[in-house]
Amino acid sequence: MQNGRNLEGRLLEYGARVIKLVGSLPNTLVGRRIADQLLRCATSAGANYEEARGAESREDFAHKMQIALKELRESNYWLRLLVKSGKVPVKRMADLLDESVEIRAMLSKSVATVKGKAKKEDAGP
Repeated sequence: MQNGRNLEGRLLEYGARVIKLVGSLPNTLVGRRIADQLLRCATSAGANYEEARGAESREDFAHKMQIALKELRESNYWLRLLVKSGKVPVKRMADLLDESVEIRAMLSKSVATVKGKAKKEDAGP
């Protein structure tokens, strides 16, 4: 399952990069609030993906992948907000934002594939 390992590694790296970013945010009310929200959702995406890999059924897998996708979308919002508010320069954030979009596309495709297979099986022969 090369694709799965690739996604697993990318989510782990994404979480680590966000941890480093959060550590560099200013120790202000705004910095702390955004850091907390971003840290939770960005690291949760990888954790939920790991849970999905141990899913008990196709439906369980799809559900956990959707949660991972939701968390990744939220983390992308916080990253964009940091740029928009001027807290982090866009140049510093560009690669991380691109990575969140690419991972989101991979997760979306996995969810769509699983849901498509489930619909085909429900339709029967």
